Amino acid sequence: MNLRTLLIHGGRDRDPYTGASSIPIYQTSTFAQADPEHPGRYDYARSGNPTREALEESIAALEGGACGLAFGSGMAATSSVLLLFRPGDHLVVGEAVYGGTYRILQGLFHQWQLEVTFVDTQDPEAVRRAIRPTTRALFVETPANPLLQITDLRAMAALAAEHGLLSIVDNTFMSPYLQRPIKLGFDIVVHSATKFLGGHSDLIAGLVVARDETLGRRLKSIQNAFGGILGPMDAWLTLRGIKTLGVRLEAQQASAQKIAQWLREQPKVNHVYYPGFPDHPGRAIHFGQASGAGAIVSFELPDGPAAMAFLKRVRLPLVAVSLGGVESILSHPATMSHAALPPAARRARAISDGLVRLSVGLEDADDLMADISNALG
Repeated sequence: MNLRTLLIHGGRDRDPYTGASSIPIYQTSTFAQADPEHPGRYDYARSGNPTREALEESIAALEGGACGLAFGSGMAATSSVLLLFRPGDHLVVGEAVYGGTYRILQGLFHQWQLEVTFVDTQDPEAVRRAIRPTTRALFVETPANPLLQITDLRAMAALAAEHGLLSIVDNTFMSPYLQRPIKLGFDIVVHSATKFLGGHSDLIAGLVVARDETLGRRLKSIQNAFGGILGPMDAWLTLRGIKTLGVRLEAQQASAQKIAQWLREQPKVNHVYYPGFPDHPGRAIHFGQASGAGAIVSFELPDGPAAMAFLKRVRLPLVAVSLGGVESILSHPATMSHAALPPAARRARAISDGLVRLSVGLEDADDLMADISNALG
């Protein structure tokens, strides 16, 4: 099936028990066993729930993997993937990775001696040089948050395979509708389903897809033991959001392209980052592995005070932490998504105090531009 059809019919497109067109919310903690000597498929909801499993089957189908898993947040998903590794193992991680991922690697997992080298994954040779005998995985994000740097997924997957490493990618910004890393050779895909997959700013969820059944079983064991599962109500909301992902992203992406081009023409905007521009670094690579530029636009204002004044004046977009909702959302990376990075680390990654990130929603693009124009002053 094509992706637009898979969004509706991938995994379980109806309840197998009743035929209901919407998978029911199985709001239960446990399941009665008719024969205790031969337990049924479900016993305790941490280990399995029909609503959660429907979502897990859906994301596996969309990403083209063998096994999907649903977690209570994107960070629970990422943390559970990192539990595949042992103290003393070494990971090569993109230096432009999400701030929350940076925080747990430098804090929580550093405490149990998981070693990490942060590198610019735009440079495959820099990645190659960072690999050690103890390296066990390569973790990347593309387009990266918030400057939308592009990493060549095929090159990264090939490097990982050459050195016997697990390849992991955060695919939150693109979603499987625009980018399918498993098809490009990756082993594990991570999503904050809070964002485009859920799409309505009404849930917190994380998803993981494994390329093969063996890896999927390892992750399933971690999910069951660690217990960071997604509840049935949020699983149902995510399933509902996925069904409209295609039409939402198409509209949001079209508006993002229009707004990004307009922002380039504004004298008070110093720079605009958007993969849809012909001169965006890595554009050719991006469009060789993704089918669109996405709905995130970042732009540079002169300094931190200018950014704060702009955010205080804007009216239509939410000024908030998050992205991917039906409403436009503006965020300030230096004090929000990347606040966990020390100032020197932010400067090294070119995340200035004047940087603003816009997640374009479903409002009329002309209305958004008028509002942004007023806020720019």
